[in-house]
Amino acid sequence: MYQIGKIKVTAVIPEQLIRLNDLAYNLWWTWNTEVIDLFKEIDSALWEDLHGNPVRFIQEVSQKKLEEKIADDQFIKQYNAVISNFDSYMQKQDTWFNKMYSDKKEMSVVYFSAEYGLTEVLPIYSGGLGVLSGDHCKSASDLGLPFTGIGLLYKHGYFSQRINRDGWQEPVFHNLNLSQLPVKPVLKPDGKPVLISVELPGRVAYARIWKVDIGRIKLYLMDADVAENNQFDRGLTAKLYGGDQETRIQQEILLGIGGIRVLDALGIKGTVYHMNEGHSSFMGLELIRKLVQEKHIPYIEAKEIVNSQSVFTTHTPVPAGNDAFPMDMIDRYFSNFWGYMGIQRHEFMQLGMKEGDTYNFNMTVLAFNVAGRKNGVSELHGAVSRAIFSSAWPGVTEDDVPISHITNGIHTLTWISSAFRYLYDKYLGSDWKERISEPEIWEKVDDIPDEELWKTHVVLKTKMIQFLRNNRLKKQKARNGESAQDIHELDEQLDSNALTIGFARRFATYKRANLIFRNMARIERILNNPNRPVQIIFAGKAHPADRPAHEVIKHICDIARQEGFKGKVFLIENYNMQVARHLVQGVDVWMNNPRRPLEASGTSGQKVCVNGIANFSILDGWWCEGYNGKNGWVIGDETHYDNEHYQDDADSQSIYDKLENEIIPLYYNRDDRGIPAKWVKIMKESIKSCTHEYSTDRMVKDYTVKMYVPSELRFEGITKDDNAIVKNLVDWKHNIIRNWPQVNIVADSNRNELKEKSALSGESISISTTVQLGSIQPKDVAVEVYYGFIKNGRIVDALKKEMIVESQVDSSTYKYSTDIRILDGGEYGYTFRVIPKSDYLVNQFDIKLIKWA
Repeated sequence: MYQIGKIKVTAVIPEQLIRLNDLAYNLWWTWNTEVIDLFKEIDSALWEDLHGNPVRFIQEVSQKKLEEKIADDQFIKQYNAVISNFDSYMQKQDTWFNKMYSDKKEMSVVYFSAEYGLTEVLPIYSGGLGVLSGDHCKSASDLGLPFTGIGLLYKHGYFSQRINRDGWQEPVFHNLNLSQLPVKPVLKPDGKPVLISVELPGRVAYARIWKVDIGRIKLYLMDADVAENNQFDRGLTAKLYGGDQETRIQQEILLGIGGIRVLDALGIKGTVYHMNEGHSSFMGLELIRKLVQEKHIPYIEAKEIVNSQSVFTTHTPVPAGNDAFPMDMIDRYFSNFWGYMGIQRHEFMQLGMKEGDTYNFNMTVLAFNVAGRKNGVSELHGAVSRAIFSSAWPGVTEDDVPISHITNGIHTLTWISSAFRYLYDKYLGSDWKERISEPEIWEKVDDIPDEELWKTHVVLKTKMIQFLRNNRLKKQKARNGESAQDIHELDEQLDSNALTIGFARRFATYKRANLIFRNMARIERILNNPNRPVQIIFAGKAHPADRPAHEVIKHICDIARQEGFKGKVFLIENYNMQVARHLVQGVDVWMNNPRRPLEASGTSGQKVCVNGIANFSILDGWWCEGYNGKNGWVIGDETHYDNEHYQDDADSQSIYDKLENEIIPLYYNRDDRGIPAKWVKIMKESIKSCTHEYSTDRMVKDYTVKMYVPSELRFEGITKDDNAIVKNLVDWKHNIIRNWPQVNIVADSNRNELKEKSALSGESISISTTVQLGSIQPKDVAVEVYYGFIKNGRIVDALKKEMIVESQVDSSTYKYSTDIRILDGGEYGYTFRVIPKSDYLVNQFDIKLIKWA
């Protein structure tokens, strides 16, 4: 029998339940469990069979089930309540943003990211970067920001991971059926798709646009699989992070340049543009081109305007992690583009050229050059980024390199379990969901009885084990043709009473997933103590091209089969958001041991805190800030190692010592109720100290206050009166740059022999210097004394104080002075520096000029 066609039958939703369509197509359901409960109430078996996809659910649910629910008064009451909550959310006017910035009616933030982790139903994410983007969007919706997301729609998504019988990762790609996903095509009035285009070498590539509703905000995704493209270009958006460098640069051209053209096609006028990582950096070039070609604004003024309204977040703590394309490739793709921008080739290439590398065009450097405000994603990562890219600001000390930090967070309501949500509703007050970033609301966690908190955790742990055992491990073994006995043995493994350590994240070698197995005999002894058993659950994908990371997965799989480790070590295949939710809600301890300082932030450990789970982590990324001595445990210390072998030895030794001497004894120390009271105290401290601080509620507020609104204000300021201020600013900068060689500092050695002068703690010390400014006016510079403790002949932990003009020596020379006070005893050094100064600079090192004594 041959199939010669197919018929698709879609369920007809009765008028009484027609709003199920609204719920299915708005990802508000991903953080509001009452919607999921509603769908489950209609047909729980179908919901599970369809892996929690509400769009497929409303397409495939039986008419009989729907008719039954119409006659069910209790269900109709539940349905009406959910719809009422949804409508209240969507129509709410007194949002945080509207209350804080009621005058910013025209503000429009546009957010660019190569991936978005919103739900496992829409698998267009690979890991932490995408999940962060998704959580950012959700909190932007919650807070009422005027916010639009831009990305790419990958028809094959990111790969599904299979672990074969030999323990090797195998990537599997699926062709997504868009008609079954929570995306809708953007159409013209005539019903045809809206198309945008970008220029590629010798051709034009087209993309259609899909819309995703995320609460109150919209995400627009570009899809190159259209008839207007050739066969190669139709596959341009097939895979996330797939293909070679040619595919990569084409995807990034589509994301950055095409993304701006999406906004034009939809009539969305952005006022602030946020690049999440360097993949979308070409965005800045397109914004400049538009100003030059469409508004006839000179390049240098256009660049200043774009600089005002652009924000860049870097997530990569290693130089090799930044995208860079050979200069000859840039020539092929952009040979016409710099002419449209009104500049020459060398000026264009300089925008992406990293100091010391004249062969590659660096996307992170481009982003730094087009964005006025830039940040890392944790305090330590900000410092690491300043060190990596300090060469872009010659003469500027690392501490002053204008890369700030905003520490990442997680969307609390996406990652919290239903059980803990119920606990918080009961003990924290009905408004805790609107006050997530307020520390005081979490102090009420102490009101939750220890017994109730612990029982809730045990239930979640049991639920996690059942899911992993039945939905992952048994299916994995059966597919690999393992014996029935091996499959049945799983019923006796994964002990809900054993201390369970979770390790789940992208498998990259610097994350050292197998570090805990450095001393096999010792970890075997720890795992197999009959009175205090321990088990470890691993999950994570390696990039298909990262062979060393594949070997780490293989190594862990081999260990999991060995005598002494079988039934104690598990590697769960196909790590995704669904698996992540079970793990961050169910394990006892979350372990993270990256090679410091290579973890930019890490957010998986933040997800466990709201679920009452403690972290056991290297002092890297967010945990440097999050650890307070009472809310978890630290692996190793802040020692800097030049030898990775020594670092691995020291950190693995620390893991074993902490497990044997602190973590395991504490977990198994039970009171007469069977509750580990001291452990529960740490659980509560984890919730209280971390949940408010490491939420995207706090994070997006930080971006709004520190990045978006200041960018908006500067953009408004310099473009008013027909760009009068930007024109003056460009002229001012030109004058400063032209005359800067005339600036010279002469220290007043007669008055200030500080090294030989004694001063009491807190005593006022007079400091002065003479500065030759040439043709530059004193109002256009800041003269600062730069002073601090002397260590190894260098000034460290420096303080700066601006000096004032004491007198004019001659027509271009001025005497500057100030008083400083030093409270702590010791030997201090000082020097002087001159920096351009203007109220319209984004930061004091905007021009990248500085003169030291």
